[in-house]
Amino acid sequence: MTHARPPETPALTLTRICHSPEELEALGAELSLFARPGMVILLKGDLGTGKSTLARAFIRAMRAGHSDFDIPSPTFTLVQSYDETRLPVLHADLYRLTSDAEISELGLDDMLAMHVMLVEWPERLLARSWPDVLLVELSGHGGQRQVQMTARGAWVQALQRNQVISGFVAATPWKSATRTFLEGDASFRRYETLTGAGQPVILMDMPARPDGPPVRHGKPYSAIAHLAEDIRAVVAANGQLRQMGYNAPRVEAFDLDAGLAIIEDLGRAVFGKMILAGEDMREPMEAAVAVLADMATRDWPRTVRITAGETYSLSAYDIEAQQIEADLLPSWFWPYAYGRGIGADEHAAFENLWAELLPLTQPAKPVWTLRDYHSPNLLWLPEREGLQRVGLIDTQDCVLGHPAYDLASMLQDARVDIAFDWADALFEIYCQQRSASGPFDRAEFETAYAILGAQRATKILGIFARLSKRDGKHGYLRHMPRVSRYLERNLQHPALKGLRQWYDTHLPAVTRERVS
Repeated sequence: MTHARPPETPALTLTRICHSPEELEALGAELSLFARPGMVILLKGDLGTGKSTLARAFIRAMRAGHSDFDIPSPTFTLVQSYDETRLPVLHADLYRLTSDAEISELGLDDMLAMHVMLVEWPERLLARSWPDVLLVELSGHGGQRQVQMTARGAWVQALQRNQVISGFVAATPWKSATRTFLEGDASFRRYETLTGAGQPVILMDMPARPDGPPVRHGKPYSAIAHLAEDIRAVVAANGQLRQMGYNAPRVEAFDLDAGLAIIEDLGRAVFGKMILAGEDMREPMEAAVAVLADMATRDWPRTVRITAGETYSLSAYDIEAQQIEADLLPSWFWPYAYGRGIGADEHAAFENLWAELLPLTQPAKPVWTLRDYHSPNLLWLPEREGLQRVGLIDTQDCVLGHPAYDLASMLQDARVDIAFDWADALFEIYCQQRSASGPFDRAEFETAYAILGAQRATKILGIFARLSKRDGKHGYLRHMPRVSRYLERNLQHPALKGLRQWYDTHLPAVTRERVS
């Protein structure tokens, strides 16, 4: 059976006038903001029109903060590679090549999958064709250059998005700021830093999430799991958190329809990096526990006002959402571990066990649950006071759920080691603070903590297997043993006896950790 290829995106052509070498360099840096492996820039123009100027600016921007970064001409080496940039880059100069055989010997096709590639004198490529290509044609004399850009494939969306972002930023006080890549990949969310116009701020680029395929009851996974659909979730959550005294980034400007926002930059003192650097984390971690203990005592709204005519409603972290997340393990981790799909009986038993456990995590008084309250999303600001010392980012998937979930996220961190005795001590601090602030059913909380910790670990094992198998992101596999150990510990709670037996029979710890 053959499948029709999806229709190709029509090519897009844009023209820009650069009035100085500095403007040409700025264009090169701008293009680097959207680069990802497999993308190609073909630089065409006569000698002296600025091909190397644009290429060097692009490569230099890919290693932000290193303005003295040496970028030699590839005229004699033919291909110059850069692995110290945020993505591997190839810079090729084909001027001296005369045949397709000579070009084939360079191995550009093989290297493209893992690199961004810039090619000067692309006329020598003859019949070669790659899907994600930006042809940049330079002409002009003196200090002025006309730049015609013809985009195909992923470059079409990149240029279109860049136009939207440029227009948005131009209408804000940061119109003269320098844009620098901060974080993001091929997903629907990415970040830039805006500097040079007062205090640095963060540009958040979050267009509406595209619907995935239906997975259950005609709905995509994101809808069932209540993942944020667009930037409204961030604007609403950050605003409400700040109003209630917590330190989420202040939203300085936004365009809801465009999916863009400029938010406060809380710095780079990320808990995860501090832990890996061996810093003393007792005070930051205890402060982060205090934030959660305080949040658990508050009354949280279901609907948040964004503007006079716009509101955002949070979803409940209901059983259907929790179940579809847990199902990532039989859907992705099981095939990854065994090389085959899970059997119907094993899958049914798995789902039935969760159906018995998850109702125990539905609280009478739900609180805002960030779902990603862990070391990559917590920042330390010791110059501030009290709860304000903990910066909260990645708030977009916030739901109304059980307060134990975020504590489990933090103390069972998937990306860094949190020693069990340290986690236990922090858990005790949390319980003491909850007890001091009013009625607190510790036994119920401990049960919910174990169930939600097991559910989160189950989900993460599935997510990491999916990232490797589907997206080629194999680096996450190194975290699987850690997540498996958290899972094993949660399964020791008496309420999870049946689930522990299922894992011991079908996916014991030795199997879970071997596949990493």
